[in-house]
Amino acid sequence: MKEFDVIVIGAGISGAALFYELARYTDIKNIALLEKYNAPATLNSKATSNSQTIHCGDIETNYSAQKAAKVKPNADMVVKYALKEKEKGNLFVYSHQKMVLAVGDEECEYLTNRYEEFKSLYPYAQFFDKTQLKKLEPKVVLGKDGVKDRSENIVAMGAEAGKSYTTIDFGKMSESLVKNATQENKNTFVAFNQEVIKLEKKDGYFYIFTKNYQEYRAKAIVVNAGAHSLYLAHKMGVGLDKSCWPVAGSFYLTKQKLLNGKVYTVQNPKLPFAALHGDPDIMADMNTRFGPTALVIPKLERYRGLKSMPEFFEALKFDKIVAKVSLDMLKDKDVRNYIFYNYLYEIPMLNKQLFAKKIGKIIPSLKPEDIYYAHGFGGVRPQVIDKTKGELLLGEASINDIEGIIFNMTPSPGATSCLGNAKKDTLSVCEYLGAKFDEDKFQSELV
Repeated sequence: MKEFDVIVIGAGISGAALFYELARYTDIKNIALLEKYNAPATLNSKATSNSQTIHCGDIETNYSAQKAAKVKPNADMVVKYALKEKEKGNLFVYSHQKMVLAVGDEECEYLTNRYEEFKSLYPYAQFFDKTQLKKLEPKVVLGKDGVKDRSENIVAMGAEAGKSYTTIDFGKMSESLVKNATQENKNTFVAFNQEVIKLEKKDGYFYIFTKNYQEYRAKAIVVNAGAHSLYLAHKMGVGLDKSCWPVAGSFYLTKQKLLNGKVYTVQNPKLPFAALHGDPDIMADMNTRFGPTALVIPKLERYRGLKSMPEFFEALKFDKIVAKVSLDMLKDKDVRNYIFYNYLYEIPMLNKQLFAKKIGKIIPSLKPEDIYYAHGFGGVRPQVIDKTKGELLLGEASINDIEGIIFNMTPSPGATSCLGNAKKDTLSVCEYLGAKFDEDKFQSELV
């Protein structure tokens, strides 16, 4: 049996960030990272599974001013770490043009007021009218014929390329964090192909059992395994007041570069999922990728067959409270239609016709033949239901009912907030173990 002070379960961006901070900024000597698959970030953190966006709150209209002020420092940490790696020749962060587009008088008025509220938090932010937009994103301004300007009033808030860092490969960042952690003067242990099937606590220690009959013992554990975090918590008898709907997102790619940068749309406040946006895809020669869609699937992992279907039912723990929360959402016409159309976007032959119309809000002249379904793209985000409150939790959720173990479920912007979330958990682990955290070093290197 291998024994450690701390074991982190899950080597996606959140687990990798925590493993790095424990190794770099604490005096904890024995730290392990266990990953289910054969490399870091093979699921939701890899570049094809997300929008490759640093969500700092400037163009995400589902962020209030309070949430944006909280997210921005975390995003700045990610950029600072990435720029340090860039100096070493490890490039995974980019500066592209970005904006959130308002279409129609109501959205334009909303975005004008939002710009005034947010410009002090984002000094680089710019406001673009229709004339400026035509220079920056001409296809956004042209109407359905691709010749004349669209008739609707449109404005945007954002920044030109070079003003801020916008795009990142979280998969490469995960690999970098794990590699750098192992180069610290510590006993850092990384083990792949370690699918955790059981956790238990006895005699002051936590015991980890894996599918391939490996056993580990630790004084403290942090589980950063996405939707599987809740599954493992339930197996340990905690977090039973929470349930999980796994929401998958799909994308569509274009055969050419239709946009010069990221173009987001204004969020419908009734919808808990991300609004449509177009992004230059760093994995597809910078051709434009549109999405995401959002559909509930009966699996905790996508593109991995049906192996996680039984685990889905365990994490869901369907009962009358889950049913009520779900039905209450479906009572709203906007939510009901949104869910219905997102399933239609998965049906061959029909999907491109329908999704091209949706993209028309960004590029009115786009035709179905300009896009194709991006097979193998998109990940799963756990949308957690709090049964005690009877509501859907739209932010990050953690379970720490047992002292010494933390279960994290981190939907967007979990990747952008990975270093900030890791600090919170690192401090918690240090307090539990009586270890020291080097705040000065952390501040100088990441803040």
